Amino acid sequence: MTLVEATYELQSPLSDEQLRRLGEFANTYGLRRFRLDDSRKQLSFEYDASRLRDTQVVHALGQAKIAVARKVS
Repeated sequence: MTLVEATYELQSPLSDEQLRRLGEFANTYGLRRFRLDDSRKQLSFEYDASRLRDTQVVHALGQAKIAVARKVS
């Protein structure tokens, strides 16, 4: 298992519905945990890079209707 943490800048703050979706797909896609920094509009994920690629994480965010501006780290 290769754990990676990626941080994304959000285009806008998350709604309650987006937060609910985030919780749902976190388990489905193998994302180990996530942190939301509302003050900086950033969302960080820890995931197993041997199972997921960065592009798959971004795709999963899109399915949850969470728009990211760019990857920060």
